[in-house]
Amino acid sequence: MVFRNVIVCHMVPGSEQIVGGVFGHYDQATRPQDLGVIGRYLLSHHDLYIHVIEREQDPRISGQTRGLPAFQKIAEEIGPYVTPYPRYWKNPSDSVAKEFYHWAPEGEPPADTTLTVIVGRIKPGAEPDVARVFGESDAGSLPADLGVTGRWLYSIDDVYVHLLEQESSAAEATRDRHGDKPAFGKVMQDLGPYIEPYRPDRWQGPQDSVAGVFYRWQAQD
Repeated sequence: MVFRNVIVCHMVPGSEQIVGGVFGHYDQATRPQDLGVIGRYLLSHHDLYIHVIEREQDPRISGQTRGLPAFQKIAEEIGPYVTPYPRYWKNPSDSVAKEFYHWAPEGEPPADTTLTVIVGRIKPGAEPDVARVFGESDAGSLPADLGVTGRWLYSIDDVYVHLLEQESSAAEATRDRHGDKPAFGKVMQDLGPYIEPYRPDRWQGPQDSVAGVFYRWQAQD
């Protein structure tokens, strides 16, 4: 099982190459795997920076919560481009989104999976309602129909982040076609009072809520 943490910040639009380059340098120059980190995704969505950190062990148990040995140097180098998002921010831990729902089917996950990161805005205090909607849906056939191998929901301030893991073949087959399934339409309808697009003025369909990956690293040992 992979344990994931999600960091959410503001990012200057168009700075993806610079920020990705900083992480690329330090991921090669240091050994994040020595701190239990086995992978990372950096994604952007409008003015948001989303950093998904992957670990083999739950950091709450292992105590290894830092993502890179050169954390301070990275923070300084990306500082002009990546800034705190939450209004209540006081220290780096306030940029870590809180997981409020997780679902996975029984059995071993397939080896070939694809992770999609969906972003929106969440109504304050609506986490239990959103978890209930997905809990009811995940108890039915829709996850199997879409090849879902895991789902994690996070929130931070008014931002909602949905990590959707699918069998790679199923993810490709169902991309842009979720709306063909009535059960998916019901989930979207039930989420309506609680979740809205991050930028409603630019949203035309579910794919407009998907964050774009601009950097990916995986440990080789």
